[in-house]
Amino acid sequence: MTRPLEGQVAFITGAARGQGRAHAVRLAADGADVIAIDLCGQIDSVAYPLGSAEDLATTVKLVEDTGARIVARQADVRDRASLATALDAGLEEFGRLDIVVANAGIAPMQSGPDGWRDVIDVNLTGVYHTVDVAIPTMIEQGTGGSIVLISSAAGLAGFGTADAGSIGYAAAKHGLVGLVRLYANLLAPHNIRVNSVHPSGVNTPMVNNEVNRKWLAEMFAEGGAAAGGGNALPVQILQADDIANAVAWLVSDQARYITGVTLPVDAGCVNKR
Repeated sequence: MTRPLEGQVAFITGAARGQGRAHAVRLAADGADVIAIDLCGQIDSVAYPLGSAEDLATTVKLVEDTGARIVARQADVRDRASLATALDAGLEEFGRLDIVVANAGIAPMQSGPDGWRDVIDVNLTGVYHTVDVAIPTMIEQGTGGSIVLISSAAGLAGFGTADAGSIGYAAAKHGLVGLVRLYANLLAPHNIRVNSVHPSGVNTPMVNNEVNRKWLAEMFAEGGAAAGGGNALPVQILQADDIANAVAWLVSDQARYITGVTLPVDAGCVNKR
C-alpha cells in the first residue's frame, strides 16, 4: 500500500522532542523523508530545560524505525544563515522539499523583558526565517507544497498573564496568523498552501514542566478574562500525536484545497472562551 507522502520531503523545526518529534515520526510513517532541525541548547530566559542533542538523536532513531530517511542538524531558527545551512544539508541529501512544519517554539511565561525578546525572536521571527529559507526551493520545483505553522490557542484568544514573556508568547502566536494569511495569498499562484494549527495545552516538555505547571496553576487560580476556562471537551491536556494527526492531514492531498486556515486543535478551548 502506497503511503500518502511517499517521495516527499518534510522540513521540521524544533524536532528534538515534543510536538516536533511527533510531527517528524508521523510524517515519516506516512512516507516522507525528514530534515529535522533543533537548537539543542538553552536560552537564558527559559526556566525549563530545552531539547538536547540526545533528544534529537532519539528523534532520528524513531524516524529511521519507520523506514524513512532523515537528516538532522543543530541550528537556531533565530539565525537565518544557520537555518539555511541546515536546510541545505537536507536538500543536498534528498534533492527536494515539499512540506514545511515551523514548530520550534519556547514558552518563557514568567520571565521579564528578556523573555519578551526571546519569545518574539524564536516563535515569530524564527517562523518567518523557516518559511523564508524554504520558499525558493519550493517555488523553483514547481510542484506545489504545504507549509504549516504551529501556533496556539493563545494565537486566537487573549490567554495569559501580565508577565512580559506571557504577553510576548500571545503576541508571537497571534503574529503567525498574519504570516499564514499573507503567505497563503503570496504562494497560492505556486500551488503552495499555508495554514496554521492552534493547540490548547499539549503534554510536551514545554508545557509539562515544574515551571510552567506552576504558572498555569497560578493563572487559573487568579481567574479573570485572561485566564480562559480550560477545554470544552472533558480532557485537560492533549497529546502531541493529536496535533501531528492534524498536521499530517493538512499536508496531504486530502486537504489539497485548504489554505489560509487557522485550525484549532484544542478540545473546544477557544470556542468555550
